[in-house]
Amino acid sequence: MGGRTDGLRRPEIWVNCAASADGRIAFAGGARARLSSPEDLRRVQELRARSDGIVVGVGTVEKDDPTLRVHWELLDRPPGAEPTRIVLDPSGRTPAGARVLDGRSPTIVAVSERCRREFPPPTRTVVAGSDRIELGRLYDRLYELGFRRLLVEGGARVLASVLRDGRYDRLTVYYAPWLIGDGTAPPLVAGPSATSFEGTTALVLDGVERLGSGYVATYRARPGSAVPAGT
Repeated sequence: MGGRTDGLRRPEIWVNCAASADGRIAFAGGARARLSSPEDLRRVQELRARSDGIVVGVGTVEKDDPTLRVHWELLDRPPGAEPTRIVLDPSGRTPAGARVLDGRSPTIVAVSERCRREFPPPTRTVVAGSDRIELGRLYDRLYELGFRRLLVEGGARVLASVLRDGRYDRLTVYYAPWLIGDGTAPPLVAGPSATSFEGTTALVLDGVERLGSGYVATYRARPGSAVPAGT
């Protein structure tokens, strides 16, 4: 991965997602949409293989029940070490039968102090906030635990929190050649809409690359645009 861009003592953070051409990451009602092309799937697996941890929100776990494993078969090489699955779950509502708790790969559930649930081993719990997940506190704790490269994959609220916070190094979005429409289809980022440019989250475009039937846009945070955020 590319290294930290802000000089802070935290893991390198790469944010990645796939979206339709009109910026939707799922179908109506949040139904899962497989938007990545075969070429983009291989790109994502390479990112996973190079990461120490993969970060998602509990909403993604509840809706999609992902394994968050590396699909080594798409990389044409023998399996290696699996990254730790990191679930942002302030109140501890990850379903007991979720595949992230199957013990096949290391898992950390990041909770707030209000969470009273205990997760069975080998799942590890990290407290990262009093009422919600405080990203700075989470990054500090993960860095202390030896995490140096994190891949943030979603969903929309987690993407919004991480991007608006500004402490990330790269954002890559694969745009698929489909139009989904608005309504209940979730956008790339969730949360209140800006009423002026002063309320927007500023990005710097680093490049655009054709990939399969779509394209990948690469961004980084604009210096000075960080806004303290949680999730």
